[in-house]
Amino acid sequence: MTEHRKLAAILAADVVGFSRMVGADEDRILARLRTLRSDVIDPTIDLHKGRVVKRMGDGVLVEFRSVVDAVRCAIEVQTAMIERNAGLPEDRRITFRIGIHLGDIVEEADGDLMGDGVNIAARLEGIAAPGAICLSEDAYRQVKARLDLLVQDLGPTSLKNIADPLRVYALQVGVAAPAKTEVAHSIALTGKPSIAVLPFTNMSGDPEQEYFVDGMVEDIITALSRFNQLLVVARNSSFTYKGRAVDIRQVARELGVQFVLEGGVRKAGNRLRITGQLIDAATGTHLWAERYDGGLEDVFDLQDQITAQVVGAIVPAIRRAEIEAARRKPAGNLDAYDLFLRALPHVPVVTPQENQLALDYLNQAIALDPDYAPALGYAAWCLTQRVTRGWPLAFADDRAMAETFARQALAMAGGDATALALGGFALVAAKIDHAAGLEACRRAVNLTPGSGFVGTLSGAAMVWANDLDTAIAVLDQAMVIGSLDPSYFLMLTMCGAAHLFGGRADIAVGLLERAAALNPNFDSLQWALCTAHTQLGRRTEAQTAFARFRAMAPDATITRLIKELPLQHPSHLAMVMDALRQAGLPE
Repeated sequence: MTEHRKLAAILAADVVGFSRMVGADEDRILARLRTLRSDVIDPTIDLHKGRVVKRMGDGVLVEFRSVVDAVRCAIEVQTAMIERNAGLPEDRRITFRIGIHLGDIVEEADGDLMGDGVNIAARLEGIAAPGAICLSEDAYRQVKARLDLLVQDLGPTSLKNIADPLRVYALQVGVAAPAKTEVAHSIALTGKPSIAVLPFTNMSGDPEQEYFVDGMVEDIITALSRFNQLLVVARNSSFTYKGRAVDIRQVARELGVQFVLEGGVRKAGNRLRITGQLIDAATGTHLWAERYDGGLEDVFDLQDQITAQVVGAIVPAIRRAEIEAARRKPAGNLDAYDLFLRALPHVPVVTPQENQLALDYLNQAIALDPDYAPALGYAAWCLTQRVTRGWPLAFADDRAMAETFARQALAMAGGDATALALGGFALVAAKIDHAAGLEACRRAVNLTPGSGFVGTLSGAAMVWANDLDTAIAVLDQAMVIGSLDPSYFLMLTMCGAAHLFGGRADIAVGLLERAAALNPNFDSLQWALCTAHTQLGRRTEAQTAFARFRAMAPDATITRLIKELPLQHPSHLAMVMDALRQAGLPE
């Protein structure tokens, strides 16, 4: 059999939730899909000179001679589907995901295509939002000057079985670029909060500072783009407003976003002042504002610090706004994302009652969307809380369910660092698969080093697995950028535990006491604090922490804790058990 290599544009597409739809009404769905192929898909492919390489049930792989042809075909198909789905209930809509890549492929004698070019297109399709088109950077470069759609820069993204992260761009069909006003919010099409970062104002009057101001904004856009839970308008769209007096609500309508970040930079001598404000475009409300002062001795270090702090503040502020919006929705009008948002405030509290509330919402979200990686990951975390504590509400199959949800979250995560960290943490903390769990957590940190929450869970997994030096570095970074995160007490607790097991009980006590001021009802914090005080010979303080721990875990025993605590290293477990025995915990 002969084969030859060539450069081609590859389009991969499939139907969102096809298995679920077929299970509900196989005959009707298959009939509609056949009609769509004959009336819409195949004629559009032919019009743009595409060649169908293969069909895979609900999916199709198509080769085009140019990226322009492939993208035009994809846009026409997605536009046609918007029209055909209009007025239909959610469960009857057929929606496509599409991925497009320009790359090297191998064509075999029978016309089949192989190679990384095909694999990448398929992976891009897998991470595309319903109704959207994901392009690799190579493909986007060929068409960016021709697009009049809203483009979201998703940043460097890890794709399953693809060695290196690829920069990915998402086209939102039905959402126009800034030249066209009156556009629908991108959230309506993607289920994700969306933000635009406007060019910051150079308030110093020094034109030489423009490069610094623009460079900092570009870094903020790039950093935000690494959060898969956000859709960030690409620089080429938001920078069309540079030098213009703008109305924030008008900008938001034109860009199709919910949130806008704006700011300014002032230079005086060797000092620099940078301000930033995050605005809810629908209401005009300022959700967050901050000012940063620094010297110019090392401009790039200052820029990195500002970017990290801005990102660390923006994500929690946006999440709080999303949660409040979900709470205001009528109970009968909630989708999987709303249910997921409603669960979030309950998860990090770590009490039996809050845990059950979170699981109730998450189970409903997963029932609506079984492939929703963040919901699967948070459910795994909730079940791990039960496994490692033996609460009265815990069930015999919690560990098995935690493993199921964690592995599903990792399988569906793609480049979603939060889902990777949640799934990885659960595998480590529940003593299921340390190697796979740590690998997932390390990937998550590499994908999104600017996420305090990802750093917290990944650092915690490293503490449990005795990778203490790496854990401290990750958790220190998380605390720098995540001080506004609801899980900040967890960052302090886990960093304290890392120092405790590393032989620095004095540092541990300081961190754990700060955590206790934020959330004294966290049981892991109190046994860690009891152990740290015991190491320092402070029996009174150790007894106080032990009494708090016993109030939260009245049924705890040495035998149960040896089984339940996620500590992998025998000396760490022995240190904790010795302290609790001295304090009076029964065998």
